[in-house]
Amino acid sequence: MPSVTVRNVPDEVHRAIRVRAAQHGRSIEAEMRDILESAVKPEGRVKLGSLLAEIGRKVKLTDEEFAIFESARDRTPARAASFE
Repeated sequence: MPSVTVRNVPDEVHRAIRVRAAQHGRSIEAEMRDILESAVKPEGRVKLGSLLAEIGRKVKLTDEEFAIFESARDRTPARAASFE
């Protein structure tokens, strides 16, 4: 797992993170990981697979209709990119 060093964090920010970590019963490092994760992966994010499955449920897609999509799907392996 990669590690990151953050320099020049203002004292008041470091203190606030330390307090927040203590409130949550974890280390400052664990608190910072949680802060970063919640910033880049918010709870309300849309996941494509879940969205497509929900659409299928809403339109009441039958197994027979799904089989039509599966039979029309191109299963040819993708070609390697050429940069020449």
